[in-house]
Amino acid sequence: MTFKYAVTAIAEQNGAVASFMPKPIFGINGSGMHCNISLFKDGKNLFFDSEKTYQLSKEALYSIGGLLKHVKSFTAITNPIVNSYKRLVPGYEAPVYLAWSLANRSALIRVPAKRGNATRVELRSPDPSCNPYLALAVILGAILDGVENKIEPPLQVEENIYQMTRKERKRAKIDSLPASLVEALDLLDDDEIIKDSLGKHIYDEFISAKEKE
Repeated sequence: MTFKYAVTAIAEQNGAVASFMPKPIFGINGSGMHCNISLFKDGKNLFFDSEKTYQLSKEALYSIGGLLKHVKSFTAITNPIVNSYKRLVPGYEAPVYLAWSLANRSALIRVPAKRGNATRVELRSPDPSCNPYLALAVILGAILDGVENKIEPPLQVEENIYQMTRKERKRAKIDSLPASLVEALDLLDDDEIIKDSLGKHIYDEFISAKEKE
């Protein structure tokens, strides 16, 4: 937040405009705020397990499962303005489809190659218009639900999802993010886990502000 304020002020002093809009210019890639997430306990990264497939622990997989279960509901928080949904369209590297992968940049969730204490999960949908404090609250809420309830993720997707047909995506059970702020707000209202992550006061104030928009 400090960085955004400083850049905007310095740009203005120099006769320029700094925009942190998710999609400031039509026809080219927008601006994302990818979130890299690890879960530590007693100084140990719980996402790493050298004995497991991909060296990812069951906690890592459950976390991915929780994110995929709740991401449509918390998109209103991580992508909170009308312009956010101009970025979330196929063809411009922004993630649209609900899938995870080790290297596939068309997937919503990517697991970078580094392991050990650097093992992490990258959520690629949030954008810089969001309140990072609220965004991290709902992301952690989804992850903890995944771990506590042992939510298994689907198999990782290696194909370029943008090049798949609608039938191929349906066969692979690949869903998509909400296409508008209105749709995202409706999905948020249906998810008690995410609403609890925000708390009633913040949730009510957020919804009130968004309905005015």
